[in-house]
Amino acid sequence: MDHKFLKPLNKTKGEEKKGCQRPTALHIQNSTGFELSGLIHLNSPRNHLSICDCKNAIISNITIIAPQKSPNTDGIDISSSTNVLIQDSFIGTGDDCVAINAGSSFINITNIRCGPGHGISVGSLGEDGKDDTVEEVNVWNCIFNGTENGARIKTWQGGSGYARNIDFQNLKLIDVSNPIIIDQYYCNGGDDCKNETSAVEISNVTFSGIVGSSATKEAIDLRCSESRACVNIKIDNINITSAQPGKNISAFCYNAIGTFISDTPTVICSSSLH
Repeated sequence: MDHKFLKPLNKTKGEEKKGCQRPTALHIQNSTGFELSGLIHLNSPRNHLSICDCKNAIISNITIIAPQKSPNTDGIDISSSTNVLIQDSFIGTGDDCVAINAGSSFINITNIRCGPGHGISVGSLGEDGKDDTVEEVNVWNCIFNGTENGARIKTWQGGSGYARNIDFQNLKLIDVSNPIIIDQYYCNGGDDCKNETSAVEISNVTFSGIVGSSATKEAIDLRCSESRACVNIKIDNINITSAQPGKNISAFCYNAIGTFISDTPTVICSSSLH
């Protein structure tokens, strides 16, 4: 199959000068039971808050702000951590509002207002053939306003591992470019990435109770690996309309197996592009 048809949706991020590394504003590592509340992060040189190898954390009532076009300014990056709760906060940046990276589990995100930014993302996973895992993620009661993506799972070709038991529920969209995405052809280098056969396994993913407006025609985009289908994917009670009155929107689905009910736009999934 010609994967050019399934080319990555993301754009190449801004490159840093050779030998230079912009710092993270706040990095927390190997911590158990910490709480962050009432903080304001403004214009971090890179990602604002990084959480790594942590357990039982609560982050609430924080504000994170960066310009929409500022590269790599993720709001909260989580990796190799478990039992993390993020709630009641505003995040508007030039990259992911929240990114849930490899080794993370039991991550709960609720009542977040996200925008601008790239949405709330699981991944990216599997870069350079890595065996990456993420599981037990719940995102609910969040608002996405003017974001590039809404609910997103992104993996590289050639990786292994899994992303499973992930729920996005009761989300509100306001003029979001890509409201619902599973992208297993993620490539930060644009069209120059090689085609690979192995893939991170994606399973038990629910998108439910998601309403609002899409800034683009394709509101739902499920691009699963040709070699390893996404399984037990549930699309339920979705009502997304165009942000431009009178314009139609659509859904694209490739190699995702599951149940697709009460969805607008209607999802019809194919296992072949021919």
